Amino acid sequence: MDFSEEIKRIRQTSFLSQEALAKELNVSFATVNRLETGKTTPSYKTLKELNDFCKAKNIEFDAEKYM
Repeated sequence: MDFSEEIKRIRQTSFLSQEALAKELNVSFATVNRLETGKTTPSYKTLKELNDFCKAKNIEFDAEKYM
């Protein structure tokens, strides 16, 4: 599974919109949108925020796979 599919899975599992996930990760809506469509890759900061979010929500995510 590539990162775009992974972040979409995490967002849908959390029942969040792209805008709501962006707020949780402290990034812009455009960033989440570009990550989901595969137009960009995540920064280290975004990976860390996503990893922390997943840990807090008990969602499986292997951040090291995308570093």
